[in-house]
Amino acid sequence: MSAQGDPGGAGADGASGAGDRLLAVRAAEGDQEAFEVLVHLHGAAMLQLAERLMGTRTEAEDAVQDAFVSAWRKLPEFRGEAEFGTWLHRIVTNRCLNLLRARRPAADLDAVPEPAAPEHQSSPVRAAESHAAAHDLDRAMRCLSAEQRVCWVLREIEGRPYESIARTVRISPEAVRARVFRARRVLTEAMAAWR
Repeated sequence: MSAQGDPGGAGADGASGAGDRLLAVRAAEGDQEAFEVLVHLHGAAMLQLAERLMGTRTEAEDAVQDAFVSAWRKLPEFRGEAEFGTWLHRIVTNRCLNLLRARRPAADLDAVPEPAAPEHQSSPVRAAESHAAAHDLDRAMRCLSAEQRVCWVLREIEGRPYESIARTVRISPEAVRARVFRARRVLTEAMAAWR
């Protein structure tokens, strides 16, 4: 059973969602083993989401750890109105959004020493182009506001519907559409040379 492809945690028959609800009820009653099972089931998907939002593995791991601590504390508030995975997805997203808002401006990327390049199967020119494009995309992503980045990642990378994003970040679907539109415009302009 993989939580990676299904942020709601439910399989085709909904059995996983029911299992998650049962585990969540047990965890809310203080059963740490039940909570550990939930962490195991949803941890990889939440880490993948956080890494997309935060941009680095280290920050993503910190965000997910904080989110799981928060989820443990908030479990008595979980009513099962949404799937556990969806509820957890919201907690992780909001934690990342808060961290992005609080993030200090990053150091100029030119001032950071370049890590050793991995061996590429392709030509050195292709590897250099790929690295430069990734560098430009990273720089463009940092130009987005925290709200734009979260909405864009949830829509364009996670494939979430506007209504779901709106519930997650607690804004209207129209505001989500506007943020995604502005993010697309910024990224399109920044990446124009790569088209």
